[in-house]
Amino acid sequence: MSNLIELTNINKYYKLKDSKLHVLKDINLTIEQGDFVMIMGKSGSGKTTLLNLLGFLDHFDNGKYEFNGKDVTHLSENERSELRNSYLGFIFQQFHLIDALSIGQNVELPLLYKEGTDIPKKERARRVEKYLETVGLLHKEKQSPSQLSGGQQQRIAIARALINNPYLILADEPTGALDSKTREEIMNILKKLNEENKTIIMVTHDDDLTKYASKVIHLKDGEITKVD
Repeated sequence: MSNLIELTNINKYYKLKDSKLHVLKDINLTIEQGDFVMIMGKSGSGKTTLLNLLGFLDHFDNGKYEFNGKDVTHLSENERSELRNSYLGFIFQQFHLIDALSIGQNVELPLLYKEGTDIPKKERARRVEKYLETVGLLHKEKQSPSQLSGGQQQRIAIARALINNPYLILADEPTGALDSKTREEIMNILKKLNEENKTIIMVTHDDDLTKYASKVIHLKDGEITKVD
């Protein structure tokens, strides 16, 4: 498999009033296309910061980031936004669904913000149907998010993350607010996507979920301590 992501000596600091907090320390990491990566660590270990950096949602202070064979270390905000919209899908613990929109409209939303494209309405509808079917909720297309359970809302968030057919899915504690049965349902959806060669990077603190991963990255105090 080819390398999708290469991080070399990445460092990230947060400025405090009279000092700096070193939140990521000399991070070196390679992720291949088709990997299912889990990032684990206690609260404050830097795992969400690392995920945000990988997803072009946050900056780093020094080091090198290569994505899909290209050096993306010094991108403008517009270039970062274009990469996010074109290549990445995001899933969060809080589902970030808009209750004023139907389920179908929530899933469609990223297509309306994709820069440089004018996707016909018929094609948008086809994709919405396809990915709602992928997560088993096509029959809920006309309902609003508030009519669904937490597990169903997370499945809708997964469909929304897939709508642009991303290279990479980034998931921040996607099962953290769910019961154990629903958690397994969500993980089985992600596992199936990974088997279809979707690369997934997921932050979790749940050791039980590592059975789904092809690679587990352990973070402590901003450093990678182990890769399984």
